[in-house]
Amino acid sequence: MNNYFDEEEYTESKFDLEIWIKIFKMMTPFKKHLIVGVAAAIMLAAVDAVYPQINRYAILMAGDKDLSKLPLFIGLYIVLMIVIGSMVYTFIIHAGKLQQKLSYTLRKKAFHNLQKLPFSYYDKTPVGWIMARMTSDSRNLSEILSWGMIDMSWGSLMMIFITIAMLLTDWQLALIVLAVMPILLLVSYYFRKKILHAYRKIRKENSKITGAFNEGITGAKTTKTLVLEEQNYRDFDRKTSTMKRHSIRAAMFAGLYFPTILFIASVATGVVMYYGGNRIALDIIEVATLATFIMYIGQFFDPVMQLANILARFQQAQASAERLMSLIETEPDIWDRPDVIDTYGDAIDFKRENWEPLHGKVEFRDVTFKYDKGEKVLDHFNLTINEGESIALVGHTGAGKSTIVNLVCRFYEPTDGTILIDGRDYKDRSLGWLHANLGYVLQSPHLFSGTIKDNIQYGNEEATMEDIIEAAKLVEAHDFIIEFEDGYDTVVGEGGARLSVGQKQLISFARALIANPRILILDEATSSVDTKTEKSIQRAIEVVLRNRTSIVVAHRLSTITTSDRILVLEDGNIIESGTHQELIKETGKYYQLYTNQFKNEQVEKSRISS
Repeated sequence: MNNYFDEEEYTESKFDLEIWIKIFKMMTPFKKHLIVGVAAAIMLAAVDAVYPQINRYAILMAGDKDLSKLPLFIGLYIVLMIVIGSMVYTFIIHAGKLQQKLSYTLRKKAFHNLQKLPFSYYDKTPVGWIMARMTSDSRNLSEILSWGMIDMSWGSLMMIFITIAMLLTDWQLALIVLAVMPILLLVSYYFRKKILHAYRKIRKENSKITGAFNEGITGAKTTKTLVLEEQNYRDFDRKTSTMKRHSIRAAMFAGLYFPTILFIASVATGVVMYYGGNRIALDIIEVATLATFIMYIGQFFDPVMQLANILARFQQAQASAERLMSLIETEPDIWDRPDVIDTYGDAIDFKRENWEPLHGKVEFRDVTFKYDKGEKVLDHFNLTINEGESIALVGHTGAGKSTIVNLVCRFYEPTDGTILIDGRDYKDRSLGWLHANLGYVLQSPHLFSGTIKDNIQYGNEEATMEDIIEAAKLVEAHDFIIEFEDGYDTVVGEGGARLSVGQKQLISFARALIANPRILILDEATSSVDTKTEKSIQRAIEVVLRNRTSIVVAHRLSTITTSDRILVLEDGNIIESGTHQELIKETGKYYQLYTNQFKNEQVEKSRISS
């Protein structure tokens, strides 16, 4: 199954039995709750069908003016109420447990698979799409499969029991009631189809509105600076107006459906009362029999509407089922072989006792790589990075810098060729083994909700407070951390919103250091910070990169002058290689890039100072 579908493709999908079979299999561990809930619903339906007969008995008793059996009637009525209350309590409890356990299972399976999926999946799948699957889709699906199944059992058996009871009471009047069923089914089918179609359009427009909300909020600064408020408002007004039109249409059909069912039920009641009244006049039936039928008619049409609603919800839940199963069943583009998993463990369950130490030598041997759709980024690329060597990658956007890093980290794998770590194909060892030995500092730092201490400790869960402080001192973050009122216990906010960009970067750097990685990746780690913070990071880099293999993707060339080797990339090829001094002497591409950047920085400094 594909990773990602357009939202509108799902809203137009047909009922797929195969998807539902897979979902039902997930309910197997909780079948006890389903069985008990359905059994309670069946018992409740049977009691509901008997209830009018008890009232019939009371009417007959009153007509005969014989109250000798009144205690028996009261006793039956009390027993009936106790049974009804017990069954309602039972199916509510078990339906609720089934819903919560199924929702937990669906989310657990989806989240478990998300941990296995490689970077390439997140690179091409919208975050909002994933979040919707984990929240609203799992909730909707678990709700319809718990309450819906039990309500469907009650509704369908209620109709069967009432039909049997009516036929046993008076088959001629029963046929009058049953005669309206074909009309009722046609009306229900027509209205539910119209309502479902309208709700599909509402869902499409709602997705567009949600997207507009997201863009409007995240791009608020751009909107203000480009004076796009009026244009955004017109666009948003157009989308909401379309959704309002579809919503009114859905409400109109929903509003007409219920009165139409009531009208049909009223017609059936009128016909039954007419023929029943005539038969009473002819002494063919008793008044109690007609009264019982009137009660049955009232009960009969309620489950009809209930079933129509449940079936429509099942059809609407088809989209949720397909989306959620697509996430659960998505196979990773990058995986470990079975023999590798046997030795090293999988992406979640590690076998650390079998992990060899990683020393840090990296080799690209005749590597060719291209993304799913696009031209080759690397073509027969060769590179050797020695253990403990510091390599800097320089080049314009699209030169291949990030691709090389992604391949080293095994976020992607070569289309052809081999990448070796310490002389062995890195596919011969697990992803967990490699990633446990990697440190990665991104250009845009990301912190998790929690404290500064928590975020640094994510790099090594066994790190002590002394280790955390030492890492912070190495990257010169300790001084600004202790200035906060709560120090290391300061809550950083969502995404680190309470800290500056420079502070977030220093903390993310400390997080990478505390893991003591053998290979350290710095992906333009200083491009988002000010000059003072950059110097702090640069001083820390000079210390922590000793005897550790490092790959630095450089934006500011002044930060890589001490690198052991600088590689200048162009169209996936190494066009220059050497130290900073060697490349400056060559007066080639690197020389042009460095001198131009230096001149621009001097001009910027002059502008600021003036």
